[in-house]
Amino acid sequence: MASAISERVELAKLCTSRDWSKAIRVLDSLLSQSSSIQDICNRAFCYSQLELHKHVIKDCDRALQLEPTLLQAYILKGRAFSSLGRSSDALAAWQLGYEHALHQTADLKQLLELEELLRFAKQDQSISSENHGTESRSFVDTADSGQLTNGKSMDVLKNQNKLNDISNICNGSRDASETDSKYGDNSKLQNGTTNKGGMRSLNSLPESRPSLNGKASEADASPIRLSDHPQICNELRDVTDVGGRSEGASHPNNRLNDNAGSGKKPVSQTNGALDVVHKPKSDTNSFSDSRSRLSEFSSGSSMISSNSEGTSEIRGRSSKKADVHNEASDEAKGNKKFCVTRISKTKSISVDFRLSRGIAQVNEGKYSSAVGIFDQILREDPNYPEALIGRGTAYAFQRELEAAIADFSKAIAVKPSAGEAWKRRGQARAALGESAEAIADLTKALEFEPNSPDILHERGIVNFKFKDFYAAIEDLSTCVKLDAENKSAYTYLGLALSSIGEHKRGEEAHLKSIQLDRSFLEAWGHLAQFYHDLANSTKALDCIQQVLQIDARFAKGYHLRGLLMHGMGEHRKAIKDLSVGLTIESSNIECLYIRASCYHAIGEYAEAVKDYDATLDVELDSMEKFVLQCLAFYQKEIALYTASKINTEFSWFDVDGDIDPLFKEYWCKRLHPKNVCEKVYRQPPLRESLKRGKLKKHDFAITKQKAVLLAAADSIGKKIQYECPGFLPNRRQHRMAGLAVIEVAQKVSKAWRSLQAEWKHSNKSSSKNGKRPRRRINVASQNRGGAGCSTSSGPETSTSYSITEDRSSARYMLSWHDLYSLAVRWRQISEPCDPVVWINKLSEEFNSGFGSHTPMILGQAKVVRYYPNYERTLQVAKNVMKKKLYVYSKNDNVIDISEDEKLHEIMVAETCSDLYRAVGEDFWLATWCNSTAFEGKQLEGTRIALVKMGELGFDYAIKTPCTPSRWEDFDAEMAMAWDALCNTYCGENYGSTDFDVLENVRAAMLRMTYYWYNFMPLSRGSAAVGFIVLLGLLLAANMEFTGQIPKGLQVDWEAILNYDPNSFVDSVKSWLYPSLKVTTSWKDYPDVASTFETTGSVVAALSTYND
Repeated sequence: MASAISERVELAKLCTSRDWSKAIRVLDSLLSQSSSIQDICNRAFCYSQLELHKHVIKDCDRALQLEPTLLQAYILKGRAFSSLGRSSDALAAWQLGYEHALHQTADLKQLLELEELLRFAKQDQSISSENHGTESRSFVDTADSGQLTNGKSMDVLKNQNKLNDISNICNGSRDASETDSKYGDNSKLQNGTTNKGGMRSLNSLPESRPSLNGKASEADASPIRLSDHPQICNELRDVTDVGGRSEGASHPNNRLNDNAGSGKKPVSQTNGALDVVHKPKSDTNSFSDSRSRLSEFSSGSSMISSNSEGTSEIRGRSSKKADVHNEASDEAKGNKKFCVTRISKTKSISVDFRLSRGIAQVNEGKYSSAVGIFDQILREDPNYPEALIGRGTAYAFQRELEAAIADFSKAIAVKPSAGEAWKRRGQARAALGESAEAIADLTKALEFEPNSPDILHERGIVNFKFKDFYAAIEDLSTCVKLDAENKSAYTYLGLALSSIGEHKRGEEAHLKSIQLDRSFLEAWGHLAQFYHDLANSTKALDCIQQVLQIDARFAKGYHLRGLLMHGMGEHRKAIKDLSVGLTIESSNIECLYIRASCYHAIGEYAEAVKDYDATLDVELDSMEKFVLQCLAFYQKEIALYTASKINTEFSWFDVDGDIDPLFKEYWCKRLHPKNVCEKVYRQPPLRESLKRGKLKKHDFAITKQKAVLLAAADSIGKKIQYECPGFLPNRRQHRMAGLAVIEVAQKVSKAWRSLQAEWKHSNKSSSKNGKRPRRRINVASQNRGGAGCSTSSGPETSTSYSITEDRSSARYMLSWHDLYSLAVRWRQISEPCDPVVWINKLSEEFNSGFGSHTPMILGQAKVVRYYPNYERTLQVAKNVMKKKLYVYSKNDNVIDISEDEKLHEIMVAETCSDLYRAVGEDFWLATWCNSTAFEGKQLEGTRIALVKMGELGFDYAIKTPCTPSRWEDFDAEMAMAWDALCNTYCGENYGSTDFDVLENVRAAMLRMTYYWYNFMPLSRGSAAVGFIVLLGLLLAANMEFTGQIPKGLQVDWEAILNYDPNSFVDSVKSWLYPSLKVTTSWKDYPDVASTFETTGSVVAALSTYND
């Protein structure tokens, strides 16, 4: 009791001397002993003197929970709302308090005060709604409030503007992609300022997806920024809260759009405090988080393929000078307000005022000066938690994250109830990639503010960043229930939902965000990304158009559209958009890389090399950029190689034969090229390659023969399109496929004519077994000593399969490998971003089983393209386990699963989590393919692998290794299948146009296709090549496919998930056969090989459209 009395005496003295911070500490102590409503209101009053308005609101809410009719709490709460610019909330609080006062006994003085507050609030509401800058009258009596009203502190109040600006720095955008962005120094800000420092951001957690860029800011003037540490910056929005509390529910990722506020018009000066309208100044790079949501944007590129494993990130900010209405911030909707501590009436320089000056220095980017001020305070009182938090904040902006965490930790040790210290430390830890620790700290902060939408928002974003999508959904869903107008929470809720395959709910969340603010660029960008991932190009383009209508100089809008155009095969259109984006942000590495690949694809090799070199010269600050630079190195070499072949026959374009195996292996794996540079000859410079000839005008001239072939190719090529989420229709790939189909048909028809002639004159008895001579020949590389030739050995001849014409007997021989190589060459030339190579032509990795890896689930993310096959794959895995009674560990050891209880647990498993629990560790199993050539033999099919990824889910994927022994098995099977097909057609069925007679021919084609899909002998592109060859074979047998692949069906997966070729045949023929039309009209097409004779003419054909 005596202690309490002494504390109250101390409290009175501290209030008299206006030492509000220490007074709050005393009240904290008193409240820890008993929850007195009056002490809660007293603490709210002290917080109001420090302008810690959110603390005021929190304490008032706590007091009103205990006593709903407490007028003092309504008065203080309304004043806090008013100071934050939330005039409508202030009016509502005072109105509610006034209604309570009218219906019960009340303090008349407080009743009169409420009447006056309401009267002035209603007057000022109408004024401030039209004039953002107008100063409203003071609502607070100076004697009661203790706040400055004499106007002498305007210089100090200017710091509020700076402090408001820092809130924008902290509203960084986190996206689902992956690569961070850079900005040109001339990038204009929304408020007209430019980047003074030109510093680039550094991603702490690299991923693999392109992102949206924005513009630079004054914040860049600091030598080091928290460009990829949004968590800390999000805390810094609240830096003026000396007690360590947040001033509003802002979103750290609100970077795409500076106008992250609610759009409410803030009241101006209230109670002597000037609430300055936000002028966003921060750089979009102020925040970049690096999540991989299947980030990837487009469907045709290895770097930017559409998938959902990582959510593409949207970063950027508008350069447009938006209306003040859009710049206005509201703490509950994304941008926080900050105020500084005021000089007391006696004008003494108190500790509180020094804190204010330290905070002001932080806001101005003068972090060293701020640290000096906080150091001075801490020398006097080493355990002053507010100063520790302030200094930690300054350290954080200087990227001294460990020092910042140390200060936050000390503040917590001194004052464990300092919720904001927990929160800030959590965000600092998140910035360092310490996800578990970050979440723990933010969870602790929630203990002090259990229903804080701000902290829930923060934790939701951190959970999303670290791919805990379910936790992110829970936090963000709760956040929007508490704060229904938090547009940023809605758009990130949309990203999280779409990551787990909840596409409809994800779309609704994005649309809700846009409904709240039609000018919210980040939400439009995320929605465009969402539609792109689902391969809905029409809606994606509409969203991007909205982005560019809001801000015509928004670089990321052009970047997004360029990526989409690239994914749709519109490379020239992509170049136009990417070029516009690069005029705004000249060093954007993603734009440079994609534009380089577009130039490369259309044969403009000088421009391609220039952009590849520019990509290599960009300053590295993230792993994503490093990966892009590695790819730029390899693709530049391929561009030089292609340029050297531009005027040679297309058949001489032989990446597999001419390029060194080590080069191809490193290219496929996206590895650092140092080892390649030491062991592999580099391509000659472009000027030497182009001496042999450039892409000529006549290559682009459309002759009658070319026109006929291109029209037919465009029609036929569309038949390869999968009508499934994630597969964008690609005009260039369709044309490539169509030309390849026709060439395959023409080459196969020639080979079959030769075989049929031989069959007629051969001994019937010798041809019963159906075996035809095949041979391999050695063909010297057309590029000796050039691209990719090893330095460890002299120029060699490369052993390759080839189409061979035996002059002595006029026999035209075609092996199965020759057949598929025709389509592979077209696939290689069509998209430079994709390393399409035969796996057996790689280096020693072939011996260790290099192969494909196709995930259906990555962590918690459901891969948009392949997740539809999840349940069926799970059932296949269970069937294999039931039959074999064993699986393999990740170290290839046998795991026995024959025990009845374990087997039962496996068979009732409904998810991969259930399956993992039953087995108890990472494992893989192999399906099988029944051999047709060798009775009773089973080939190793596809491996289904389940690997636990920490605590956040699984990598559940199919893998197709290509070991030498497996290669030999499938090589023999493919050879037999090809021979069987040739014998079936080239005998009595040759040239038939009777659909029924061709039944066995069709079945033989499908059986060979089945083995190809299970073989998967290419580094990528096997699915497209397999269907192209199937269509070519059908056409060669006078059957044209006139339909479409059924919606939702992926033909390669049909083969992979069937154990027997006949089952695959039965599955496919149900939709394939009804769409086959017997025709010989294709025979009138000009010869593809002679019409598009050179590599240059092929490149031109793939790059030229009538429109």
